[in-house]
Amino acid sequence: MAEQVDEILRAGKAPYFHGLVVMRGGKVVLERYGSGPDYRLGDSLGHVEFDRDTLHDLRSVSKSVVALLYGIALGEGLVPEPGAGLVAQFPEYQDLVADPARAHLTVEHALTMTLGLEWNEDAPYTSPANSELAMEQAPDRYRYVLERPVIEKAGKRWLYCGGASALLGGIIARGVGKPLEEYAATALFAPLGINAVEWSRGGHGTVSAAAGLRLRPMDLAAIGQLVLDGGRDIVPGAWLQELLRPRVVIDQGFEYGYQWYVSTGESRWAGAIGNGGQRLLVRAEDELVVAVTAGEYDQGQASAVAVLEAVLDA
Repeated sequence: MAEQVDEILRAGKAPYFHGLVVMRGGKVVLERYGSGPDYRLGDSLGHVEFDRDTLHDLRSVSKSVVALLYGIALGEGLVPEPGAGLVAQFPEYQDLVADPARAHLTVEHALTMTLGLEWNEDAPYTSPANSELAMEQAPDRYRYVLERPVIEKAGKRWLYCGGASALLGGIIARGVGKPLEEYAATALFAPLGINAVEWSRGGHGTVSAAAGLRLRPMDLAAIGQLVLDGGRDIVPGAWLQELLRPRVVIDQGFEYGYQWYVSTGESRWAGAIGNGGQRLLVRAEDELVVAVTAGEYDQGQASAVAVLEAVLDA
C-alpha cells in the first residue's frame, strides 16, 4: 500500500495532496503528509507544511459529523425523532409554521437532503448566487433556509443542501441547551481523545454546521473507526444503522443516508466528502478506514481520488 501511494505522490498525480491516514483492523497502517497553500474556509493560511498535528478544514465532512451528533442527542432524548415536523422546531417563524406547503417537511428530509426547496450550491462558494453563502450573509440563517420556495414535494429527490445541515445543527444546539461546538467537544470528541479542534463560524457568530469543522487527519480517521466499530456506546448503534442505510439515489450505485454517502455498487463503503478533496471512507468488509485531506478547493477531488484509489487498489 505504501509503495502505491508513494508512487502517486512522486509522480505528481496528487498535486493538492495534504494528508492521509489509513487504519486497518483498528490500527494505523499508513500516514503521509504533504505541503502547499491552504485556507480556513475563505481565509488564506499561506503555504503550510502539514504533519500529524496540523488541523485541516473538513468542509462538508462537517455535515457527516453533525449527523453523528444528532444521533447522540437523540439517544439522550434531547432532539426530535427524524419523523418529527421540521418547521415546528423553529416556532418563532409562525408564518412558516402555518404554511400548508411546508407542513409535510420533517427532520428526516433535512437528514437526507430531500427538502424539495429551491437551493443552489453549483455556483462557486465565493458567489452570492451560491445558496450556502447567501444563507451565511442573510440576517437569519434558519429562516433563510426554511422560507426558500417550495419546488417539489419533499422526499422525492436528493438536492445537495448545506442549509439542511445548518438546520440540524440548530436543532441540536436548541435541544442540548448549548452551542453545537460545546456539545461536540463533550459528547463526541472527548470520548475519542480528540482535543485539537477548531470550528469556523459563519456570518452570525454561530459555527458552520455545514462546513466549518477543522481536525487532524488522525482524528478524522478515529471518527471513521468509531463508525466502523458500531458506535462503541458513544454513538448509539441503532442510529448508525439508520444513518448508513441507503435512502435516496444520487447516481447508480451511489446513494445517500443521513448526511453520509453510501456506495451500493461492487465495492461497498460509507463515507463523508468535503470540498477540495476531504474524504473519510469506511469499508467494513476489510476493516478499512481512510482519511484524506487536500487543497483542491472549488476545483475538484482529483488529488484525493488518486490517493484513495491507490489505497483501495492495494
